[in-house]
Parts: sequence; structure tokens; C-alpha cells
Amino acid sequence: RDLVERDFTATAPNQFWVADLTYVRTQSGWVYVAFVLDVFSRTIVGWQTSTRMYNDLALDALKMGLWARRRAGQDVTGLVRHSDRGVQYRALRYAQTLDQAAAVASVGSKGDSYDNAMAEVLNSLYKAELIFLDGPWTRR
Repeated sequence: RDLVERDFTATAPNQFWVADLTYVRTQSGWVYVAFVLDVFSRTIVGWQTSTRMYNDLALDALKMGLWARRRAGQDVTGLVRHSDRGVQYRALRYAQTLDQAAAVASVGSKGDSYDNAMAEVLNSLYKAELIFLDGPWTRR
């Protein structure tokens, strides 16, 4: 269910995170990237990259965010983690990880990128500022 309804605002850290996956073509093949962004601070709290799309790519990014915030002594209880309806975000282990952190999943409607607009913008900025501006990436 969509707990966000396109209102990408938070009044404190760890209230609301958005998550998404993207991919980039390189001269060596595809690279897949998962991001988790804290809506309040606009900080990437978790990320993962891989040359293959594996089941736990999104989960690894989530776990990084949870680990980093807990390590810093921050409470993530009640966190709302919002994403699209990708299978990675609806996987049982992903849901269990959220549950163990006392966090809640929120998903936008099917096929509507505006429902996860903040994460989509992060993907666009990543590609524009790092990949397309500094690319092409080659093996060196």
C-alpha cells in the first residue's frame, strides 16, 4: 500500500527512505545499482552495485542503510521505506528485514514513476553527473 502518496517530505532523519534500482551500460556490459535515500537529509544511506542483477541487490542496499544508521546510534523504528513494486522490494527476505528493523514498507502504484519520483530523480542525477558526464567508463 502507498503510505506516501507523492508527499516526499520528512521532519527528521530515518522517518522516510526511498529506494530504487537502475542500470547503466558500460563498454564492459551492464552495471546495476541499488540506492536507498533518506528523504529528510537527502543522504544516500545505502547502495550496492553489481555486474549482474541478483535477488539481494536491493536488500544489500537496505541492510547497508540500516547498519550505518544503527552504528551511528540512530533509531530507525517506525521508518517508512518507499519504493516501486519491483519484485526485489516485495521479496520475503526484504520484508523480513524491514520487519526486524520495525520499519514499514510502502509501494507506489504499478507502472507510475511519479509515485517514486524522489528515487527516480536520484537515478537520473547519478547517471547525468557521474556516468554521462565522466564516462564513458572503460576497463583500465
